[in-house]
Amino acid sequence: MKVIKIGIAPQERIRERMLAIARGELKPKASDPKVWFTSMRSLSQVLSDENRALLDVIRTSRPASISELSDLTGRKQGNLSRTLKTMSHYGLVRMEKSNRSVRPIAQAQGYQIMA
Repeated sequence: MKVIKIGIAPQERIRERMLAIARGELKPKASDPKVWFTSMRSLSQVLSDENRALLDVIRTSRPASISELSDLTGRKQGNLSRTLKTMSHYGLVRMEKSNRSVRPIAQAQGYQIMA
Protein backbone atom coordinates (compact mmCIF):
# COMPACT_ATOMS: atom_id res chain seq x y z
CA MET A 1 0.00 0.00 0.00
CA LYS A 2 1.47 3.32 -1.08
CA VAL A 3 1.27 6.08 1.54
CA ILE A 4 1.86 9.74 0.75
CA LYS A 5 3.63 11.61 3.54
CA ILE A 6 2.21 15.08 4.07
CA GLY A 7 4.03 17.87 5.90
CA ILE A 8 2.52 20.94 7.52
CA ALA A 9 4.65 24.06 7.98
CA PRO A 10 4.44 27.81 7.51
CA GLN A 11 5.02 29.01 3.93
CA GLU A 12 8.33 30.65 4.90
CA ARG A 13 9.67 27.41 6.40
CA ILE A 14 8.64 25.44 3.31
CA ARG A 15 10.36 28.03 1.10
CA GLU A 16 13.55 27.94 3.21
CA ARG A 17 13.60 24.15 3.00
CA MET A 18 13.18 24.13 -0.77
CA LEU A 19 15.94 26.72 -1.23
CA ALA A 20 18.29 24.72 1.03
CA ILE A 21 17.60 21.64 -1.10
CA ALA A 22 18.22 23.61 -4.31
CA ARG A 23 21.53 24.95 -2.93
CA GLY A 24 22.58 21.44 -1.94
CA GLU A 25 22.67 22.30 1.77
CA LEU A 26 19.92 19.81 2.61
CA LYS A 27 19.42 16.37 1.20
CA PRO A 28 15.82 15.19 1.74
CA LYS A 29 15.42 11.78 3.33
CA ALA A 30 13.17 9.13 1.81
CA SER A 31 11.04 9.43 4.95
CA ASP A 32 10.48 13.20 4.50
CA PRO A 33 7.08 14.48 3.37
CA LYS A 34 6.64 14.84 -0.38
CA VAL A 35 3.54 17.03 -0.15
CA TRP A 36 3.39 20.21 1.92
CA PHE A 37 0.51 22.31 3.23
CA THR A 38 0.76 25.61 5.08
CA SER A 39 -1.93 24.74 7.63
CA MET A 40 -4.25 22.02 8.86
CA ARG A 41 -7.10 24.10 7.46
CA SER A 42 -5.73 23.97 3.90
CA LEU A 43 -5.03 20.24 4.28
CA SER A 44 -8.55 19.61 5.56
CA GLN A 45 -10.04 21.41 2.57
CA VAL A 46 -8.15 19.23 0.09
CA LEU A 47 -8.60 15.99 2.04
CA SER A 48 -12.14 16.64 3.24
CA ASP A 49 -14.45 13.67 3.89
CA GLU A 50 -16.06 14.24 0.48
CA ASN A 51 -12.70 14.35 -1.31
CA ARG A 52 -11.38 11.26 0.47
CA ALA A 53 -14.55 9.45 -0.63
CA LEU A 54 -13.84 10.68 -4.17
CA LEU A 55 -10.30 9.29 -3.99
CA ASP A 56 -11.72 5.97 -2.81
CA VAL A 57 -14.08 5.84 -5.81
CA ILE A 58 -11.15 6.61 -8.13
CA ARG A 59 -9.04 3.86 -6.52
CA THR A 60 -11.73 1.18 -6.52
CA SER A 61 -13.66 1.95 -9.72
CA ARG A 62 -10.78 3.15 -11.90
CA PRO A 63 -12.93 5.41 -14.08
CA ALA A 64 -11.75 5.92 -17.66
CA SER A 65 -12.72 9.59 -17.70
CA ILE A 66 -13.94 12.51 -15.63
CA SER A 67 -17.33 11.97 -17.24
CA GLU A 68 -17.46 8.40 -15.95
CA LEU A 69 -16.33 9.59 -12.51
CA SER A 70 -19.14 12.16 -12.60
CA ASP A 71 -21.65 9.40 -13.29
CA LEU A 72 -20.23 7.26 -10.46
CA THR A 73 -20.26 10.05 -7.88
CA GLY A 74 -23.18 12.23 -8.94
CA ARG A 75 -20.90 15.26 -8.89
CA LYS A 76 -20.89 17.74 -11.77
CA GLN A 77 -17.97 17.53 -14.19
CA GLY A 78 -16.94 21.16 -13.65
CA ASN A 79 -16.80 20.66 -9.90
CA LEU A 80 -14.85 17.42 -10.33
CA SER A 81 -12.40 19.03 -12.75
CA ARG A 82 -11.57 21.81 -10.26
CA THR A 83 -11.23 19.35 -7.38
CA LEU A 84 -9.05 16.99 -9.41
CA LYS A 85 -6.86 19.88 -10.58
CA THR A 86 -6.22 20.85 -6.96
CA MET A 87 -5.52 17.25 -5.97
CA SER A 88 -3.21 16.89 -8.97
CA HIS A 89 -1.32 20.03 -7.88
CA TYR A 90 -0.57 18.35 -4.55
CA GLY A 91 0.35 15.01 -6.16
CA LEU A 92 -2.63 13.14 -4.74
CA VAL A 93 -4.06 12.39 -8.20
CA ARG A 94 -2.41 11.99 -11.59
CA MET A 95 -4.36 13.01 -14.67
CA GLU A 96 -3.60 10.66 -17.58
CA LYS A 97 -4.53 12.01 -21.00
CA SER A 98 -5.66 9.62 -23.71
CA ASN A 99 -7.31 10.36 -27.04
CA ARG A 100 -10.37 12.41 -26.08
CA SER A 101 -10.51 11.95 -22.33
CA VAL A 102 -8.58 12.53 -19.15
CA ARG A 103 -8.41 9.69 -16.65
CA PRO A 104 -7.89 10.40 -12.94
CA ILE A 105 -5.57 8.01 -11.11
CA ALA A 106 -5.22 8.07 -7.31
CA GLN A 107 -1.55 8.14 -6.34
CA ALA A 108 -1.87 6.53 -2.89
CA GLN A 109 -4.05 4.40 -0.70
CA GLY A 110 -3.23 6.23 2.51
CA TYR A 111 -1.82 9.43 3.93
CA GLN A 112 0.54 10.11 6.82
CA ILE A 113 0.47 13.63 8.25
CA MET A 114 3.68 14.96 9.75
CA ALA A 115 3.97 18.32 11.49
